[in-house]
Amino acid sequence: MEANSSSSFKIILGSASVARRKILAEMGYEFTVMTADIDEKCIRKEKPEELVLVLAQAKVWSSFPFLIFLSIKNLKLKILLMETSQAEANSQRLPVGDYIKDDEPTLLITSDQVVVYEGVIREKPSSKEEAQQFLKDYSGGHAATVGSVHVTNLKTGFSKGEWDRVEIYFHEIPDEIIEKLIEEGTVLKVAGGLIIEHPLILPFVKEVVGTTDSVMGLPKDLTRRLLKEAI
Repeated sequence: MEANSSSSFKIILGSASVARRKILAEMGYEFTVMTADIDEKCIRKEKPEELVLVLAQAKVWSSFPFLIFLSIKNLKLKILLMETSQAEANSQRLPVGDYIKDDEPTLLITSDQVVVYEGVIREKPSSKEEAQQFLKDYSGGHAATVGSVHVTNLKTGFSKGEWDRVEIYFHEIPDEIIEKLIEEGTVLKVAGGLIIEHPLILPFVKEVVGTTDSVMGLPKDLTRRLLKEAI
């Protein structure tokens, strides 16, 4: 799907991630941003692929709870409007009526990402100490990112998510570089403390099997395909 075709629909990015906003803008889309308020620690799955898919879907429901009641085959407008009136007190939730009545559909993009190291799922570091250990583990070794993209058409109820995996191999990362990354703080805000586009870590990335945009949190090809399917 070409970005210039986006005049036929509107996009909401359900993420506070600066990297995801940057990627979507690079793809040529205009969009608004709305973040979902969920407790990710309450949602657990053993497989990383299942976890990121469930978390991305939970963000849809958190932002637009009426979608729990929405079926493509059975669109119950009365229920949707009732749910909207109950949700209006939450400033993060937008009026559903606008999306149902609009001639142009609105597409909501949500996503999630984890890092997998030696078969163990890693989310955002809980402390500087944990972030430091994460980075030391990656030094001279390898990790993988597993990320999801979920696109929902707020007019029709179409909702679909898929996942993407990227393998990343590292050279030895000097301790002083790890210390600088910890003090700078960005690694504390991303899954697994892994941020390969950072200028401090980039020279120590040996190989990326997959796409950098996927590692950054929003795989372009997958996003384009799901947007196309959602129209």
